[in-house]
Amino acid sequence: QLQASGGGLVQTGGSLRLSCVLSGRPFIMFNMGWFRQAPGKEREFVATINKSGVRKNYTDSVKGRFTISRDDAKNTVYLQMSSLKPEDTAVYYCAADPVRYASTSSSYWGQGTQVTVSS
Repeated sequence: QLQASGGGLVQTGGSLRLSCVLSGRPFIMFNMGWFRQAPGKEREFVATINKSGVRKNYTDSVKGRFTISRDDAKNTVYLQMSSLKPEDTAVYYCAADPVRYASTSSSYWGQGTQVTVSS
């Protein structure tokens, strides 16, 4: 089970840190990722991190502003978001994949946390 938290309302230029805790399975066996879905749009990739935490990938629109990280001792993946823009407004989901990099096809998903950036 994946439990995401940390969303909220923030002004343009502000910061938020999202957290996602995996329970019931060995966290170190999973590649993790963050995705988002804005109203009327498809779910899209934001960032992924592999099992070792060495390899990280970001969608172009968040590079330099968002940082994905993981704490294996806490079974948690984080998304530090800075310099937020109104276009970052979406429901953010975490995903876990035991084999491949996390993607929209991954089997394990959190419930989503709303991020709203006001202009």
